[in-house]
Amino acid sequence: MEENKLRSSNWFGRKGKDGFIYRAWMKNQGIPADMFEGKPVIGICNTWSELTPCNGHFRELAEAVKKGVLEAGGFPVEFPVMSLGETLIKPTAMLYRNLVSMDVEESIRANPVDGIVLLCGCDKTTPSLVMGACSVNIPTLVISGGPMLKGHWKGKDIGTSDVWRFDAASKLGQITNEEFVEAEACMARTQGHCAVMGTASTMAVMVEALGLSLPNNASIPAADARRKVLSQLSGRRIVEMVKEDLTLSKILTRQAFENAIKINAAIGGSTNFVIHLLAIAGRIGVDVNLQDCDTYSQGIPLLANIQPSGENYMEDLYYSGGLPALIKEMDAIIHKEALTVNGKTIGQNCATAEVYDRNVISTMQAPFKPESGIVVVKGNLAPDGAVIKPSAASSALLKHSGKAVVFENIEDYHARIDDDTLDIDATSIMVLKNVGPRGYPGMAEVGNMTLPKKLLEQGVTDMVRISDGRMSGTGFGTVVLHVSPEAAVGGVLGLVKNGDIIHLDVHARTLQLAVSEEELAVRRLAWIQTETIQPRGYVHLYQTHVEQAHLGADMDFLKGGSGSKVTRDSH
Repeated sequence: MEENKLRSSNWFGRKGKDGFIYRAWMKNQGIPADMFEGKPVIGICNTWSELTPCNGHFRELAEAVKKGVLEAGGFPVEFPVMSLGETLIKPTAMLYRNLVSMDVEESIRANPVDGIVLLCGCDKTTPSLVMGACSVNIPTLVISGGPMLKGHWKGKDIGTSDVWRFDAASKLGQITNEEFVEAEACMARTQGHCAVMGTASTMAVMVEALGLSLPNNASIPAADARRKVLSQLSGRRIVEMVKEDLTLSKILTRQAFENAIKINAAIGGSTNFVIHLLAIAGRIGVDVNLQDCDTYSQGIPLLANIQPSGENYMEDLYYSGGLPALIKEMDAIIHKEALTVNGKTIGQNCATAEVYDRNVISTMQAPFKPESGIVVVKGNLAPDGAVIKPSAASSALLKHSGKAVVFENIEDYHARIDDDTLDIDATSIMVLKNVGPRGYPGMAEVGNMTLPKKLLEQGVTDMVRISDGRMSGTGFGTVVLHVSPEAAVGGVLGLVKNGDIIHLDVHARTLQLAVSEEELAVRRLAWIQTETIQPRGYVHLYQTHVEQAHLGADMDFLKGGSGSKVTRDSH
């Protein structure tokens, strides 16, 4: 590639004082002069952090990427961006997804890089990095950190989905506190993100399905040496992508998004997939809406027998042939001609893939479960839509009517859920308000509310739960999420009262509050906004500009992109 075509030449290719300044201080790292002479500069965007345990091994992956970049004749430069540790950040990592996307976007645009490798793993690190990169739109390749190996406790395989089971068992006195603590170490025993098809694994599948990573990126375990091999090969490939000018906009087409929706259905992916995919589409300028996530999921059964919808783990998916083998089973319904980062189509990447274990990857004709994907339900309770994941729900509750038991916010829920006087039974519908994008703020993963202790003691294991929040991709149950508009902006969810009858019919795609429009009008007049806008800082910016869940919960001023061009110098 000629020097004048490299974006980095606007820094390192300059003559006189300007070039001197841009190059000189870089050389204090021991970089030879010829590295600045027409070599593609590859930025390695790293979300390593000791506060993000899922990404704790990313320094090693970055070194593997650097080897590949150097082998291909490139110039690797690693840089950090804010990292979102799902397990630690309060009030929720989702609050900061858009902030990280801004960090990534501006870090890429402001610096002399010709191509980007995104190192991401823990839930929000993937969409935030991809969103930011989309708004710049230079050649970009994604490497996921990989899932941890499945845990072992008392002779059983365990993973993150078991957290919810351990919690219920602890409440019922079925396991001791000592056993609870012991299980912690037995579950998270290796590097990597959640071993099940939680949000992190779903995001890894999403980027591979979109064509943004090399084949098998989604499922190689973090502890497997082949994760480093993939990273080194990715380093080689990004240099070639720069030479080919293979930008994100050439890969992220409408066909790629439709493929991702279909593949997410077949793997039983997290409901969080919806909100992140919509945000990415908004950044790259492809018209994808909430209804598309239902439309292109319909008729696609569950092929991957992986927790929480199934029994196995992400490492089992890899041993069984990986995502390419699963995609090949969907050969007749995907857009095989969609381009991917290795320069081949997704059809070509999967053409020779084989399935080695039918207990993990089933066929379209004999699927693991007939119902899968994301279903969008609408009605007066969710005029702009809400989502539910049928494969993780109880079939008997997919059509259900019950009286509302209302919690005004998360504090109200925690204060009353185990109160013996709470008027609730197995047929009730739990309603949690003010946990949406603006109300929480940040739309926390609290939608899969733990059931009342008194019902757990009766043997109740699932109930219909409705909120304007999200739930962990590792969670399960008949949980309706992302109700839009949210309660905090005056949505009908905020008007629900104890005892109101709610009708849910997943097959009919309806969610209806059995309250007349006249009564709702009266309640609107009496409604008082209880969740306040923070007076300063990023949270104020977020609450003031965040869009609703059905639009992807991005900030309104971040939609689209500003490109990669920078015309003014720093000196």
